[in-house]
Amino acid sequence: MNLNQKRIAEAKRIVVKIGSILLVDEKSGHLHRDWLDALGRDIAAWRSRGQEVILVSSGAIALGRRYLGLKQGELRLEEKQAAAAAGMVRLSHAYQETLGQHHLNAAQILLTLDDSESRRRYLNARSTINTLLEVGAVPLINENDTVATDEIRFGDNDRLAARVAAMVSADLLILLSNIDGLYTADPTEDKSAVLVSEITEITSEIEAMASQVVGSDASGGMPTKLAAAKQCLSSGCHMVICEGRITSPLTVLEQGTNCSWFMSQGN
Repeated sequence: MNLNQKRIAEAKRIVVKIGSILLVDEKSGHLHRDWLDALGRDIAAWRSRGQEVILVSSGAIALGRRYLGLKQGELRLEEKQAAAAAGMVRLSHAYQETLGQHHLNAAQILLTLDDSESRRRYLNARSTINTLLEVGAVPLINENDTVATDEIRFGDNDRLAARVAAMVSADLLILLSNIDGLYTADPTEDKSAVLVSEITEITSEIEAMASQVVGSDASGGMPTKLAAAKQCLSSGCHMVICEGRITSPLTVLEQGTNCSWFMSQGN
């Protein structure tokens, strides 16, 4: 058993964050259906061995804007909200179709920042997620873009995923990205850049590395992934950043692919 397999096998409750760049083709606006179906097989395999999986998925805005005929480029806030409303219907349906092939049910939850900061809403959201896991469903979580404003947005789903992981006392957060981890410098610019395979503390040196690395997804980036890592480490949850654009990314992660692990000393 390699190190990745061991760490994943030890996790009973796992949060998986999926970026929009992995789900939706940027030019055509079409869903990457084959990729999603392969992810569904990965999730079903983990569920069959008794692990709980929670999904935090982007993609509603990217998917919805095509159906509404919105222009390419930056959208106004109200356009993002409209695209999210149209896209979430299609995104949720796609997840249910994929998971349904394995006799699993997706259950959609939309959150705002206030839901994680108001104690009553926080406890209610946590209770809902726990109940869904108890009855065997796969919670599908996204930021509630249809009502969020610039002042209350999480801003990216990396940090939302970390909030969810802390909320439900997850053992592991997996960030599926378009880069396979944290490098000492931007690997596209500096051929001497080295992948940092394990981090136990977010130091100023680590933060400096993040500021030099691109590899961002649609709304995140390496600095937001480090913000998510800080949240995870402080709540006793491990986190890993790995390449998500490949087929069956969770299976490939288990097989021992390159990645960056953020290991909480509390676990």
